[in-house]
Amino acid sequence: MANYNKVILVGNLTRDPQLSYLPSQTPVCEFGIAVNRRWRGANGQQRQETCFVDCRCYGKSAETFNQYMSKGQPVLVEGRLQFDTWQGQDGQKRSKHRVFVQNFQFLGGPRQAQAPAEQAEARAEEPAPPVDDFPQDDNIPF
Repeated sequence: MANYNKVILVGNLTRDPQLSYLPSQTPVCEFGIAVNRRWRGANGQQRQETCFVDCRCYGKSAETFNQYMSKGQPVLVEGRLQFDTWQGQDGQKRSKHRVFVQNFQFLGGPRQAQAPAEQAEARAEEPAPPVDDFPQDDNIPF
């Protein structure tokens, strides 16, 4: 029987990426994305559900992702599902699925260096566009 493990998700980052390094000095970037699903219920009302997914990427792509992405930005990730199990500090067995990212695509514009309030102030300080210097006389010879 053939097997196929491929995931493609488009969503927004739920937190800033966290970059760390393995003992072998391989970069690892962990982040979460939220994927929204909207539909109209049987009663005609608009409904929405959000799926939160943990993701991890390695190597140069981990450093690139960490450098250019931040909380709230949209991203497309492509990869495979990986099932992780561990024992918690309370002795309980824990597990979860995570996306092992093999490829990603930035969907938003470049990250803004200024806060939104600073951007509004910068726009307010821009000079007004020049006013046309046409005469206001009604006797224009056409």
